[in-house]
Amino acid sequence: MTGLFITLEGGDGAGKSTHSGLLENWLTSLGKTVVRTREPGGTDLGADIRELVLHRKGHMDARAEALLYAADRAHHIATVVRPALERGEIVVQDRYLDSSIAYQGTGRELGADEVRDLSLWAARGLLPDLTVLFDLDPEEGRRRIGATRGTYDRLEAESKAFHDSVRTAFLGLASADPDRFLVIDATQPREHVAERIRTRVAELLERRPAGV
Repeated sequence: MTGLFITLEGGDGAGKSTHSGLLENWLTSLGKTVVRTREPGGTDLGADIRELVLHRKGHMDARAEALLYAADRAHHIATVVRPALERGEIVVQDRYLDSSIAYQGTGRELGADEVRDLSLWAARGLLPDLTVLFDLDPEEGRRRIGATRGTYDRLEAESKAFHDSVRTAFLGLASADPDRFLVIDATQPREHVAERIRTRVAELLERRPAGV
């Protein structure tokens, strides 16, 4: 595959969606073909799974939740991401397997290694070229969501302790794989954050084959 796979990760309200849009616009201005997508929900099947895992009322077993995310990932990677990469395009994706490791593996206490293995199996081993991690205190993320949307999905509504453990897990993943991760202080001004991301992506583009 000759394309470029970029994922954006972090806690709720940290700015992933905003910056995936800004990154898409910048790459498009450079003449790149960009596929902007998300997990869960990047396909029709994924939209149904997203509704189940984020908005279904009542209790959901933690393993069932993890398996639903893995099902979404398997279909999404096979039908959207890999085809785009094989065409030499750039995929900009809001959330990927690191979210599963942090939220289900650590937050739900299913085991980070077990969830990572499940996710890699679902994705047939595909890892991003770059993962941008937006680091933000969970309380600030919750405040941002409340100010803009006023309602919370199943995961957003979890306890402070849950979200603190998720944040710690994300930072641990970044520390263990510094070549793949770019850690961003999500309290910084938007343009400063966008410039840091563009600088790192430009470095990757310089190393890609001509035409990518």
